[in-house]
Amino acid sequence: MAERSPAHVIGDGKSTILRLIERENNDPRRGIGHEAPLTKIKVDDCLLHHLARKNLGLSSVPARGDVVFLRPTANLSSGGTAVDRTGDIHPDNAFLAKRAAKVVGLDIAGIDFVAPDISRSVHDTGGGVIEVNAGPGFRMHLQPSVGRSRNVAAAAMDLLFPPGSPSRIPIFAITGTNGKTTTAKMLAHILSGSGAKVGLASSTGVYLDGQRVTDGDCSGPKSARLVLRDPDIDFAVLETARGGILREGLGFDRCDFGCVLNIGSDHLGQRGIDTLEDLAEVKSVVVEAVSEEGWSILNADDPHTAAMADVAGGQICYTSLLAKSEWPAFLTEHVANGGRAVACHGDAEEGCNIVLYDGGQALFVANTIDVPATIGGLAAFNVQNAMAAVALAYSSGVSLPLIRSGLSTFQTTFEQSPGRLNILEAHGVKIIVDYAHNPDGLCALGELINKLRSRHRRTIGMIGAAGDRRDEDIRAMGALATSFFDKVVFKEDGDLRGRKAGEAASLLHEGARRRGAQPPEVSVVLKEEEAVDYCLCAALPGDLVVLAADDVGSV
Repeated sequence: MAERSPAHVIGDGKSTILRLIERENNDPRRGIGHEAPLTKIKVDDCLLHHLARKNLGLSSVPARGDVVFLRPTANLSSGGTAVDRTGDIHPDNAFLAKRAAKVVGLDIAGIDFVAPDISRSVHDTGGGVIEVNAGPGFRMHLQPSVGRSRNVAAAAMDLLFPPGSPSRIPIFAITGTNGKTTTAKMLAHILSGSGAKVGLASSTGVYLDGQRVTDGDCSGPKSARLVLRDPDIDFAVLETARGGILREGLGFDRCDFGCVLNIGSDHLGQRGIDTLEDLAEVKSVVVEAVSEEGWSILNADDPHTAAMADVAGGQICYTSLLAKSEWPAFLTEHVANGGRAVACHGDAEEGCNIVLYDGGQALFVANTIDVPATIGGLAAFNVQNAMAAVALAYSSGVSLPLIRSGLSTFQTTFEQSPGRLNILEAHGVKIIVDYAHNPDGLCALGELINKLRSRHRRTIGMIGAAGDRRDEDIRAMGALATSFFDKVVFKEDGDLRGRKAGEAASLLHEGARRRGAQPPEVSVVLKEEEAVDYCLCAALPGDLVVLAADDVGSV
């Protein structure tokens, strides 16, 4: 309970009101806005008008002991003061204040009371509640001008989060060079199937319980905080990219489940990251932030990722696409000792089994034939992504039947996963839309194209590269493209990222020519929308067209 008084000065018989205000503002307890216990008194039209109503001005000299109120309201933000009266309030008045909060349905409220004497019942003195605030200020109680400080914030927190009650939601953080978006969306889909409300931050937007609330690349800490601030979310699934980590960190102090998918040669030469070891050090921050009780999911097939076990928090779960006979020694030992791992066994052409190893048991999860995102197991990169999603979901307590159901109903469609292995057919032409924005991503997609090549007459590809990549990486993309396509069209992203128009496409073309490709096998169409039209117009029935699109809306 605090008694508030409007901003005021007390006369000394010789100083003007302006001088008294200046003296009051020199009090070290006063600052600008809410930076200090009290706010400086501002001389403005409202203050001058209030003085004029009393026939006073800034040059007036109040008598010694005279109290001159400078404003009609007692807000701390306008220079008012507060006196602690918690020990003085009459029980009737306290009961009335509590009742007012309950009537309007608030657990925590600020009650404005007008009464001649708060220590006496308003039933005898008159007065009562004039306002109920849903967002009360604590400053007057924490740092009163006079009287004892009351830690009302602690009482409010204890009410909202009683001791022992959960005050955090589980956080899943997923990083790596390739596959982050698909893995995050697979996981979010599995968790949603368990009845949970999931907040997802990804490179295609922020989604709250399945509804996109922000579009664009949302894989940084700002988007993570947007998800974590939402009061209705049960789980936070956060795609965590290198750029955001370097700019601002993670956006959270710790996570419950961290996953590193792979480390590939992308973004090298930027922000002091020149080698794969540098990149691995940045991305390892995600698993270093895993809590003691949590799980770190690491790709055992990637040496840079597997090495993070030395710094990862919580318990370790590995994933591997290798046949069991080809497992590295550390993975064999890990599973033999009852450790957790997710692997894939069998012939990819006929579908292989995703198997979970845990506590010495081998548990069947799903066959890739029944996981649409893997195209019957042919898309090895999505098998890897699915295994990571399985490891994350299982480690959070989701049952295998629910995980199996989630994998079988997740589709790489424009609706569920825009721009990530979207497949459609038109006029006898099969079209694949994918991101494939770096050499490793293009290699992974190329493996799938080679498996599909025998089913199609020709392969036509549209390839681009981000302008902020190194020259040698862009040339490598151009050279790689000639390995997978009979005809390649090079284009540029809408954002040139510091390069001149045509420069990135020229480097792609140069890389292809160095590999021996010549027109008409390779050509350049700079604008993505026009390049898409060019590829589709060139396609004949039986062709496979692959569009590595930066802007899915242009397809």
